[in-house]
Amino acid sequence: MLITELKEKNTFLPFMQGKTAIICCEGCKEVHYPVEQADALQKELLSNGSAAFAVVTDYVCNPEHLLLQLQKHAMNDVDTILVVSCGVGVQTVAAHFTGKKVIAACDTYPLPGAQGVTPLEYDCSQCGECYLNDTGGICPITACSKSLVNGQCGGSKNGKCEVDSGMECGWEKIYRRLEKLGRLTGQPIKIRNYAADLITAEAKN
Repeated sequence: MLITELKEKNTFLPFMQGKTAIICCEGCKEVHYPVEQADALQKELLSNGSAAFAVVTDYVCNPEHLLLQLQKHAMNDVDTILVVSCGVGVQTVAAHFTGKKVIAACDTYPLPGAQGVTPLEYDCSQCGECYLNDTGGICPITACSKSLVNGQCGGSKNGKCEVDSGMECGWEKIYRRLEKLGRLTGQPIKIRNYAADLITAEAKN
């Protein structure tokens, strides 16, 4: 299980450029999801013209279901997609719309118990400090065997991880994604807040 919590607006609004679509995931039954806050954010961005349209659905982490829900929307016309969901939902959208800027509006925290409809820990470690906005929608914590947040270690060979030769270097993937998006310059240095990993459900309540 997990908790999704909206980020501070100043951490994701600056990334919204051009025509923007919002995808809001209603969340699995096992997920603590900020329904009222997400609805208020959606209404605010639509009313002030920051977003062109919004899609509210469930199970954004299911690619086939997601694409079915998006069929009637002009996704080819948008430049940026703001995703209000857990980290897996954001990465699912980013993996399909590789040529668009995909922005995470939430952080994801762990909550003891069974996972939802997908093995969420595979793509999202629920670290409480989502880096997807800085890494093109690819999580450096799970894509990199060393969980590096400021670039690769230099030990990869032929695009493969030095720790696991069968694993593609996560930062090679991130580099290629940022290159495609024209975002190789101006990336901020990140200092990871390891205390966020220790936040419990009781602390959040």
